[in-house]
Amino acid sequence: MIISIGLLVLSLGIILAGAELFTNGIEWFGRKLQLAEGAVGSVLAAVGTALPETMIPIIAILFGKGAHSEEIGVGAILGAPLMLSTLAMFVTGLAVLIFARTRRRSSEMRVDHKVLGRDLRTFFVVYVLAIGASFLPGRPYKVAAALVLIGLYVYYVRQTFRGVIGEGHGHELGRLHFHRRAEVPRLRVVVTQVFAALVCIIVGAHLFVQNLSHIATVLGMSAFVLSTIVTPIATELPEKFNSVTWVRKKKDTLALGNISGAMVFQSSILPALGLMFTPWVLSRDALATAVVALVAAGVISAEMAIRKRVSPFTLLLGIVFYAAYLVYVFAFEH
Repeated sequence: MIISIGLLVLSLGIILAGAELFTNGIEWFGRKLQLAEGAVGSVLAAVGTALPETMIPIIAILFGKGAHSEEIGVGAILGAPLMLSTLAMFVTGLAVLIFARTRRRSSEMRVDHKVLGRDLRTFFVVYVLAIGASFLPGRPYKVAAALVLIGLYVYYVRQTFRGVIGEGHGHELGRLHFHRRAEVPRLRVVVTQVFAALVCIIVGAHLFVQNLSHIATVLGMSAFVLSTIVTPIATELPEKFNSVTWVRKKKDTLALGNISGAMVFQSSILPALGLMFTPWVLSRDALATAVVALVAAGVISAEMAIRKRVSPFTLLLGIVFYAAYLVYVFAFEH
């Protein structure tokens, strides 16, 4: 048990190190392609920071061994939108208020509503489709639903890139880790770092799945619940602190786009994987996870629609929704 916990911590360290390399590399890749702020925030940074969480269900479902692998995979898939729409939004809202308190910025958030609105609308469509697909009667229907989800994400990416053509990209990048002496690294060095990061993340994810499964067995706890709570917090929430950095620099569109873009990715591509490679019959706990995520995102979307703005105080409500989910889970956990 102690060894498994130690290996679990080690695997998280490997995953997060790989995520840092990947995020740093993919942002430089975006700079090389002259991509604008909306595309970097909602697509490249969002997918890049979501990669550790993405690899957990892929490894668990496609290559996992043992009775708990599928539960871990599905738990990781559904846990990500929950964490992003609650804890990640809470951290961002809290950061705005803290920086406003220290007079580094105002408490008013300046967000491109076109970018965030598109992200949230797409999230509702794809996530409702993904959850609704669990009630479809046969595998061919679920595979068809998976293809629709992938198509919708491709369309979303296309619209995001189309919507930012001609805009500036004022985000600042740290130096490339694989070539810190160069102010502007060569493309081949950037690509090398990205591939090295992928190797780290895949190795770490494989180790993570093995040891989380063992810990769930020893504790007699549902692997689904353990994966829903532990996996997204450990693998993705630390990376979402990128949003805190962007909030401090008054880049609110990047900060929220980093989260909302990841929500779209995590609620479309990963459920598509679940639909194609698992029975995708969701339990009561799984449905509760989805409902909380949708309600939390719905509150933010409603404020945008009614008041034409996003308040940091609304983002703080995310912790309330997440706490309610934890109460529900542990109240009904056997």
